[in-house]
Amino acid sequence: MSTFDDPFDPDRALSRSGCVCGQHRSAAEHQQALALRCEETTSEEKRYEGVVASAVMRAVFPQDAARRAFLKSVGASTALAALSQFFPLKTATEAFAEASPEKKDLKVGFIPITCATPIIMAAPLGFYAKNGLNVEVVKTAGWAVIRDKTINKEYDASHMLAPMPIAISLGLGAQPIPFAVPAIENINGQGITLALKHKNRRDPKDWKGMKFAIPFDYSMHNYLLRYYLAEHGLDPDTDVQLRSVPPPEMVANLRADNIDGFLAPDNICQRAIYDGAGFLHILSKEIWDGHPCCSFAASREFIATSPNSFAALTRAIVDATAYAAKAENRKQIAEAIAPANYINAPVTVLEQVLTGTYADGLGGIKTDAKRVDFDPFPWQSFAVWMLTQMKRWGQIKGDIDYKAVAEQVYLATETKTVMAEMGLTPPATAYKSFSVMGKTFDPDKPEDYLSGFKIRKAS
Repeated sequence: MSTFDDPFDPDRALSRSGCVCGQHRSAAEHQQALALRCEETTSEEKRYEGVVASAVMRAVFPQDAARRAFLKSVGASTALAALSQFFPLKTATEAFAEASPEKKDLKVGFIPITCATPIIMAAPLGFYAKNGLNVEVVKTAGWAVIRDKTINKEYDASHMLAPMPIAISLGLGAQPIPFAVPAIENINGQGITLALKHKNRRDPKDWKGMKFAIPFDYSMHNYLLRYYLAEHGLDPDTDVQLRSVPPPEMVANLRADNIDGFLAPDNICQRAIYDGAGFLHILSKEIWDGHPCCSFAASREFIATSPNSFAALTRAIVDATAYAAKAENRKQIAEAIAPANYINAPVTVLEQVLTGTYADGLGGIKTDAKRVDFDPFPWQSFAVWMLTQMKRWGQIKGDIDYKAVAEQVYLATETKTVMAEMGLTPPATAYKSFSVMGKTFDPDKPEDYLSGFKIRKAS
């Protein structure tokens, strides 16, 4: 059930269906109303009343059948009167209104890649507007620009690589500035792509001397590629060349023979295949199934000065992420994020990424529904793993309190509360073990994990 659905309509389902904004009964009706955007048809006061009533109805009647039977037997007005006797709807509505965003006009930066899907789609599909925000999502050239514009407050919040807020908070390469991550943007969704001339060099042991692009030093792409190379006996600092290249420039560099391959977001991989410049060697999920990639991040200063705006942004992103997680929504999303002001890619390319049915560049068609997936929960064990790799490759020197940093930057407790309030089911804990290329990672023993690597940067 959408936050702004009529909670006293017995024909409404409690779970999300139809229109993304909750004002129409189907996607078609929504699109007819206003080209994927919903009109404001109610006053702010009425919207707040709807939020509160929806929350109460969701709590009292978690099942559609029970709610419909109740409403059909007593009617909407009697139902509202009955609920009002047991719950102070008016007081709660006033309290909710007082928690409205301090700042409604916001700028959120993004890089044009499918990893940013929830952040981007939340604009054309109405998720920001539903939470009382007017958000301009700003297409940005590269990760260093994203970092600098967010630090300089040109952006209120931003799409960031999952390790970036950790690096910024620790002051790696600059003065430390506290940042926080309330939501992971995507899991999986990357791949290693090679130039077509290397289609007979599939064994990484044969890659000595090759040049690879990564988007940024503080990226999962960097850590996963290094991990993959090292597990095949190559030292990524001496046996190959790694170059930081903005994702939108990678395919052109591959075609120009400036690089031999890259580990990049799936839409970049698929664009190389679409353009006949490369083939997909391996999906990143084959290295670590369920790994995080990008995040939604904001400075602690923004969170402190505009807590309601930050909370509204977080709700919008979590809601959009939950919508993106459903396979039946992926084609609609591909159309919404394809235009030039967003990803600027053929819808076919984005559909191949988001639906998981795709050409591999070697004449084959493959299917993997979880090629990319969306889960907003910021597991703190993800952050601990990233810290082990930062230390492994010399980005962090000396001792580190892994869990203290993880819990400072990754807001698992806060996100758990938001997810529960939205009717989603958050994990019971913020830490979990997982496997990367067959090697189990225990977040309680990061130093043991780190000491198990033979190939690492000399301290």
